[in-house]
Amino acid sequence: MRAIGYKSAKPITDSDGLVDLDVPVPEAKGHDLLVEVKAVSVNPVDTKVRRNQPPEQGQARILGFDAAGIVKSVGEGVTLFKPGDEVFYAGAINRPGSNSEFHLVDERIVGRKPKSLSFEEAAALPLTAITAYEALFDRLKVKDPVAGGANAILIIGGAGGVGSIAIQFARQLTDLTVIATASRPETKEWAKSLGAHHVIDHSQPLAPQVEALGLGAPAFVFSTTQSDLHAADSVALIAPQGRFCLIDDPAGGFDAMPFKRKAISIHWEMMFARPVFETADILEQHNLLNHVSELVDAGQIKTTLTDVFGTISAANLMKAHALIESGTARGKIVLAGF
Repeated sequence: MRAIGYKSAKPITDSDGLVDLDVPVPEAKGHDLLVEVKAVSVNPVDTKVRRNQPPEQGQARILGFDAAGIVKSVGEGVTLFKPGDEVFYAGAINRPGSNSEFHLVDERIVGRKPKSLSFEEAAALPLTAITAYEALFDRLKVKDPVAGGANAILIIGGAGGVGSIAIQFARQLTDLTVIATASRPETKEWAKSLGAHHVIDHSQPLAPQVEALGLGAPAFVFSTTQSDLHAADSVALIAPQGRFCLIDDPAGGFDAMPFKRKAISIHWEMMFARPVFETADILEQHNLLNHVSELVDAGQIKTTLTDVFGTISAANLMKAHALIESGTARGKIVLAGF
């Protein structure tokens, strides 16, 4: 089968940063589904893995996490799906990726594809939806108030893939006032169109802008990007005993000490934790994606797809990786078909 991967960790500007491969079709066993991949989306984690995790000598690693497709066969332990079912999922970081014609994935982290979406539109959602949902409801516990804190959340990086879906979840599933950050006219408009009550500029100090809104100190901060650069502002603007969640990998590490004075709890969201460690509640990702599917089909949540970069190939994936690494991507980039 056709697949795309890399044989050494290189800049995406190198001609062989990603390469087309021909590999055997895997066999579904146990809890696994064999999915015929119809569309994939590209996430920052794809670029981080490609840059920082070289495969073993002489081997190739297939990247890709988000996918939407059709179940072709199932392992003997599968109970949730059958061949012919349309599904979407984000996969696991410790297994071969979805940039291939056929892909193995554990049924317990797979959801039913929204009926109202195309495969391309559905592929844009899983990884960011799981990340945003777990961050808001499992880590920040936004439905539990913070004494004295404003019933508000600041989402840093509101126009990115995770921010785009986090804004929608916060608006549709909570009564929080949603403050998002964006710096360009088109990204500010995007964040507003998704439901942000207020959009502030993350190229300028955040704390004065939040204070100027007159809402009080937000109970929650969800930082999706450049958490180290915005840490001082986050400490200044968040309510005492508030809750702070980040998902990125600050280059110089992350200093938690400034948060101590306000007794701020710090949470790190990693959506791959459940599948990698096969946690006791791994099925929650199946349930979560089914919930997302229901919200989409009910018209409460919309896809965050913004660009389709053509078929799934090394050349097109390299273009997508380059755009993500530029830091200017808005929403999600998808590739479809082979």
